[in-house]
Amino acid sequence: MSIPPSFRALARCAAASMALAGVAAAAPSPGATQQALARDSCDGLRRAVAQDQGSAASGPLFLTSYRPANAPGEPPFEPALAGAGFTYDNALAGIALLACGDRAAARRIGDAVVRAVAHDQTMPDGRVRNAYRAGPVTEEKPALPGRWDAGRKQWIADAYQVSTATGNVAWAALLLLNLHQAEPTPAYLATARRLLAWTEQNTRAKNGPDGYNGGRHGWDNAQRAQTWKSTEHNLDIAMAAAWAARAARADGQPDAAEQRQARTALDFVGRMWNPSEQRFHIGTKEDGATVSTEGSGLDAQLWPLLAAPEGSCAWGRSLDWVEKHHRSGAGYGFSREPDGIWTEGSAQAAATLVARKGAAPEALWQLLASQRAGNGLYYATPSARISTGLAIGPDSTGADFFYYRWPHLGATAWIALAATGFNPFTGKTTASGAVPSCPA
Repeated sequence: MSIPPSFRALARCAAASMALAGVAAAAPSPGATQQALARDSCDGLRRAVAQDQGSAASGPLFLTSYRPANAPGEPPFEPALAGAGFTYDNALAGIALLACGDRAAARRIGDAVVRAVAHDQTMPDGRVRNAYRAGPVTEEKPALPGRWDAGRKQWIADAYQVSTATGNVAWAALLLLNLHQAEPTPAYLATARRLLAWTEQNTRAKNGPDGYNGGRHGWDNAQRAQTWKSTEHNLDIAMAAAWAARAARADGQPDAAEQRQARTALDFVGRMWNPSEQRFHIGTKEDGATVSTEGSGLDAQLWPLLAAPEGSCAWGRSLDWVEKHHRSGAGYGFSREPDGIWTEGSAQAAATLVARKGAAPEALWQLLASQRAGNGLYYATPSARISTGLAIGPDSTGADFFYYRWPHLGATAWIALAATGFNPFTGKTTASGAVPSCPA
């Protein structure tokens, strides 16, 4: 007999709830939707490479983060995003291209990061900027984003894009470490270690819970510290530093600095765990010492479980928190009690479930598949706009960090990682032990 659509939807939501709560049966093989997502998201990433490279079929390359498809339902595009390749999105895309089996394209992004670290526009101190001009990197110093305003006869740039956020530095290092693991390359390991040294020298803040603050924000002649500390940023540093220490040790190089850094960052993450609520706090407030207890970030709940560092088994119950406080329809939102689905975060949930439990619900894969745009990328959200509850930077007058319904490189990369079962924190697939098992 036929089953009414309302009952099918309820069944899908129940399956997702059971999986997040850990009431899942033996993990099945990837289903048709997951397999199609792996194929289509990898195709979308390759199409992005082909479009951004133009006639330059080789050499360093940054990819555009947001690429409008000019389809119904897309809001007007933000001019500041045109031609901007965010470092985080590019790091994810490079790792996802490795998962897709396209090592050559992944190395092009890694080579762009190496050049950016070695040849900054004004501050060659081992940092990366939050964004670069997308396209082939043909100059010694990779260009920063911006646009010429003919009416004002002025070059317009964005303060956040030229700043340096700690998490973005760590993700750039993770890309290089993934590449180095796939094909040992001294420049990748050396640059990853230089990036981590920059965070140690410029973002370590021992006030309150010892850890790493948000980075540096502002124009080059007036940058100031982001004094809050993020659970997510510190998790990124912990995993990158521990990986760099292992790689350095394997090369016969000293690794004590990265070992200490990994422990400092991981200890901070552990302090953000709330055992009574069985969830992570998002980090600290502006003073770097007072724990921010009100909000919740989906990535701060999921990434510690996906990364699964030593001692993380006690954190598994945060999946219950995600189910209760981040669920939005068949997917998940960025903030606590969200106002809509965050595609990237929903893919992170799928990746975490695949790593932790061997499978994610079919309803979640179908939701992700439904967000594919005509240009091959996936929309950042099904809604016109969703909020995060966060500010872009210290110049913001409120919580002005939103996601819009624009095709997004980062969302596409996370979908590829989830669908292929590739763990960006370990460089392994689920089948080869991406996450160690925990006692039942």
